[in-house]
Amino acid sequence: LPPVNRRTPAAQERRCTMSWKSSLSRHLPILRFFACPESPSSRGVLNWYKNNYHELKQLNPTMPLLIRAEENCFPAVTTELSFTTDDLLRFMIQTGKFKDENGTKSEARIEAAKAYLQTDWTLMRRERWSSPGFDPERPFLDEEQPDWRLDPKIAKDLELYLSLKDASDEQMRIIKSGPNNEYQRSENALLMCQRVDLWCAGQSEVESAVQHLLKLGMRFNDLVPEENEYITEFYPGASDL
Repeated sequence: LPPVNRRTPAAQERRCTMSWKSSLSRHLPILRFFACPESPSSRGVLNWYKNNYHELKQLNPTMPLLIRAEENCFPAVTTELSFTTDDLLRFMIQTGKFKDENGTKSEARIEAAKAYLQTDWTLMRRERWSSPGFDPERPFLDEEQPDWRLDPKIAKDLELYLSLKDASDEQMRIIKSGPNNEYQRSENALLMCQRVDLWCAGQSEVESAVQHLLKLGMRFNDLVPEENEYITEFYPGASDL
């Protein structure tokens, strides 16, 4: 016979709630709450923070849980997400940020972004060391050795690396060539995903906002890397043992 589940529905709900709350510090480096102590629109944020702070701190003792309660402060919750350049380019493509001055989509910058996303960074990192004793990304290399690309041995050893590097640099130049600070404004728009506004939100909405940020943290942050379930590398021991 299957084992009998003797937990009450309330106990099961409590266990599920503690499960996601205990994983906050694994995926989010910090949570910041903003609220106005005098405004009814911030009551949900203040009450949720007050009712959950001690439990969250017990489950996540090293995670900062901050609140800024100032007059006329807009209620919200924010965190920090580790967006990459690839994340930004996908965001720009999906939201139609690549536009020319006349308002039409810029096919050239869209194609450059798609090509940049296809860059084989693993191959580029490996090919970077193809010329023994020489690092093409060494700091101040161009100032100390401005003609290093003209060296026939280095040029031959790093032929694949240079082709990949030059292609990605040219693609990024095209991507950033949009009008009206298009690239920088898209960066700011993506960073706003780290914030959830909570004007007149109740405690359930505040909790949903925290869970939403947790899911983003699980997608974009890597604070605690997941361990492999099996051995991925094996090094034999000494032959005389």
